Amino acid sequence: MSSAAELSDSEAESGHTSERPDPGGIPEATVARLPIYLRALYALAEHGVTTVASDELARSAGVNSAKLRKDLSHLGSYGIRGVGYDVEYLVYQVSRALGLNQSWPVVIIGAGNLGRALANYGGFLTRGFRIEAVLDSDQSLLGRELGGVTVRHVSELEAVVAAHGIAIGVIAVPAGAAQAMCDRLVAAGVTSILNFAPVVLNVPDGVDVRKVDLSIELQILAFHAQRRNAERFGQAADQAAAEA
Repeated sequence: MSSAAELSDSEAESGHTSERPDPGGIPEATVARLPIYLRALYALAEHGVTTVASDELARSAGVNSAKLRKDLSHLGSYGIRGVGYDVEYLVYQVSRALGLNQSWPVVIIGAGNLGRALANYGGFLTRGFRIEAVLDSDQSLLGRELGGVTVRHVSELEAVVAAHGIAIGVIAVPAGAAQAMCDRLVAAGVTSILNFAPVVLNVPDGVDVRKVDLSIELQILAFHAQRRNAERFGQAADQAAAEA
């Protein structure tokens, strides 16, 4: 068993991994940024923007324009000098590269607070993801309707995967149960897993795991907040000393 790659974007971009192409020939770091570009493009389209310059799109996505142009060149999109990129067509290109030109069936394991929030999020369907089932072992939750589906017992996991052709499994259970749920998903043939449990999952080669750890993100924010506070304190102390 090998540990799945669960790198954050910053970790992926800092090492050799960032330049390693996936089977489609697009570097992994570029793949990680494509959803960010897509989000920015959707926002532009919602405001009626039909064409966008690379500099403007790069600012919206939080990257430099040279990196954005290089990323988009992997999709065969180079824009038009003096005009920029056609927003609608670029949405199509990025969506196609990400595989969002089809609907992906998803199962959520865990109907707790997080699982319920994920199941009830309406944005998944418009982005190409269809929640087919929500599973849990808590008898008090069974039969409830979440996001248009009824919560079923986790013992039905394998049957659900087979019946709905599940492509992506979302793990939203406590850390102690996460690996067992992951093993069952893999054994049932699911090779793409989104893990919200605060634990690193071990999976065989050929299985992709993306880890979302909110506590880590909060800790990173705390680090930056602490640094800003220290800088403000230092500036205030310097000013006080200068006025003394």
